[in-house]
Amino acid sequence: MTETDTVAFDWQSFLRAWSEEWADSLPDDEARDEDDETARRARWLGFPPASEERITAMEERLGRRMPPSYREFLAVSDGWRHAGGFVWLLAGTGDARWHDNASGLADLFEEYLDEDAGPEERQEADLWRRGLQLDVESDVTHVLLDPEDVDENGEWAVYTWSSWRAAPPERHADFAAFMREMYREFHSLRAGRREGAPEFVNDTTRRLDAQVDQARTDALRGDWERAAQALDEAKEYGRPRAAGLRDQLRRLLGQSSGVDFEGLVTDPRYAPELLPPLVAEHASHSHWDDSTLTYHLRGADDDLLALAHATLEQVRGGTYRYTATGPFGEAVERARELARWGDTDGAWQVLRDAVPLWEPLGPDHLAPLGWVADPLLGPLATPERGRELLSTPRGGQVGEAPTPTTPLDPGGLAWLAEPDPGNNRRTFRFVLVEGVDPEDLPRRLTDTDTDGDGDGDGEKDGAGGGAGLSEPLTSWEARRRWLDGRREFSSYDDRALVSLGRAGPGWSFAFDGEPAPFGGQRFVSPAPRASAGTRAVVVWSGLRRGHEESYFHLSVARDGAEQYAFTYADGEVRQSGEIPPALDPSRFFSGGPRGGAETERALLEAVAGEFGVHLPRHAITRGRLQTFTTGSWTRPPAEGETYMVIRMG
Repeated sequence: MTETDTVAFDWQSFLRAWSEEWADSLPDDEARDEDDETARRARWLGFPPASEERITAMEERLGRRMPPSYREFLAVSDGWRHAGGFVWLLAGTGDARWHDNASGLADLFEEYLDEDAGPEERQEADLWRRGLQLDVESDVTHVLLDPEDVDENGEWAVYTWSSWRAAPPERHADFAAFMREMYREFHSLRAGRREGAPEFVNDTTRRLDAQVDQARTDALRGDWERAAQALDEAKEYGRPRAAGLRDQLRRLLGQSSGVDFEGLVTDPRYAPELLPPLVAEHASHSHWDDSTLTYHLRGADDDLLALAHATLEQVRGGTYRYTATGPFGEAVERARELARWGDTDGAWQVLRDAVPLWEPLGPDHLAPLGWVADPLLGPLATPERGRELLSTPRGGQVGEAPTPTTPLDPGGLAWLAEPDPGNNRRTFRFVLVEGVDPEDLPRRLTDTDTDGDGDGDGEKDGAGGGAGLSEPLTSWEARRRWLDGRREFSSYDDRALVSLGRAGPGWSFAFDGEPAPFGGQRFVSPAPRASAGTRAVVVWSGLRRGHEESYFHLSVARDGAEQYAFTYADGEVRQSGEIPPALDPSRFFSGGPRGGAETERALLEAVAGEFGVHLPRHAITRGRLQTFTTGSWTRPPAEGETYMVIRMG
């Protein structure tokens, strides 16, 4: 609290309004003790003001001058009843005393300190010895003024702690800030109307409810920051709708913890939009049981609970599909198709451009939300894009469109030479095919006998070993499913799990971010078989393998025949065909053994420039793409060559 705030704070009006609202909230037939009944009739929760002489006498008794806001409070009321919901009597001049570890909590807090505890932690534990105790009667709730936590205006911080809250002491900047928080707590507890209690309506609630209505309009106009500030205040006072509206903004800003769309998610009007993100957050925590979801849906009818659990199964199975009505719904379908093949930036642009056409499902619906749970559309979401969406006027409101966010994909191929988080992607391989759709790649890159058992049947699961496409999966999901489904591992059969999509105008790709070890002697490029009636490019890079041997392969084929190729391995280059100057390996590997990110980046830039292609970084690393398993990238063993096969199960 600043000096200006201290001078301007009107304790008399504040405490009078609080008292009157408290008195009006009490049921006529509720049993009350004599003090509370006296306070109700007087419409005053306080006591007579303390004189300056009485305040000075208290300070002499305690040996310290009291902080300004507490002194000013005492001059209006020498103590206070019902500070919030859990402090029934707050100390005036006669009851304030040094706590001096009367509760024994200093010892308890010190037990949890280890040898690495810093000064702040030890200072917190010592609070129970130095603090000035203000709670006189409470529900095991302690209120302490800290004479060592003092600001430039002489204000002491207030700390509150309740054992049943299982949280560290809560700090308030000064006594006035503490009392304002207790006033908000009083409102929040009264907002949940009790049976038989009078309706909790007063000037404060009317102001806040009007503020919530204005915040809804502001949010739809794109002024989400102003709306969020207003909703935050209303939520602290427990006003209905405020939390559910604020959660819609929070979810699009990338915040999911504690977001449950309170009071709105169980409304059948809003469930189609609010249930999916709530369910998706639940599904992301595998250790949560379904009772956690049921708790967030308390008060829901049987039909809505059934819808929630059906949606949960769809989200867990990757089959949930977000839909919307009207022009915005049509844009959703176009965006999904773009995202399906890796064009996440294009998908976001389509979705973003349609936001002004979006219509809410009801008066308390602020933005489209269900799409964040869609397996293809959800990966488009970032906090920056959430701010862009929220800044876009929608729902019939008009305003200025926001500046578009920066695309997530850098273009080209050079990003593959950059370390990924954890530096796990040190090798990779991919196939580019010109003039065909991604759906055509499994036919071009798989053998007739894709499962390797010699019966020619092949497997059908795209993440399990066959030519069929999987549903959209993250790279981690696809790899886990692929390994879970395999029962045979062979040292000669190198079938790759690849994700697929579009690689720029007229090109499709199949990408493997965790290839098997490169076997130069038995490697067979899939470029010729992929190039039937068109052109295909194969790249396999292992130039950032640290102390291990580096390698790089490029091959280009047209109409089923290899045009040119080169392989760098064992410090040497082997090449064939007429290689274009831009791809001439001597540009990259002259002067002895070469490797590392710099060489890899130069090679990838050359490939991208020669063929006009790119790979979508965001879709490959953070999005979901369909997958399948290719045919082997190695030839069968020749006579006399040995190999190993491991069968499990």
